Amino acid sequence: MLRARIGQRIKICRKAKGLTQEQLAERIDLSRNYLSAVERGVNQISLEKLVELMNVLECSADEIFVDVIKAGAQTKASILSEKIKGLPFAEQMRILEVVDTLIKTAETE
Repeated sequence: MLRARIGQRIKICRKAKGLTQEQLAERIDLSRNYLSAVERGVNQISLEKLVELMNVLECSADEIFVDVIKAGAQTKASILSEKIKGLPFAEQMRILEVVDTLIKTAETE
């Protein structure tokens, strides 16, 4: 499960950078099949290759591990903030109201 979540984040970062599996694999000296298996959570990437991958994708460890480390909640909050800041003020307020409602519901459970 951990490998799958990390693999999914790698895939998201790769696509955001506009790279195919083939292109990324070539840049970090892996086979496309191996990279595909990493993205699906079948194989585990070495620390050295993970660092290379993050450098090529220009992404942080926070972006890769956001779903698996508890401190990643701060990163998710930052991502949410970035996503809504470009919206009209009324839409920002509507989203915040929904979030507030979800928080209140979670606190009562």
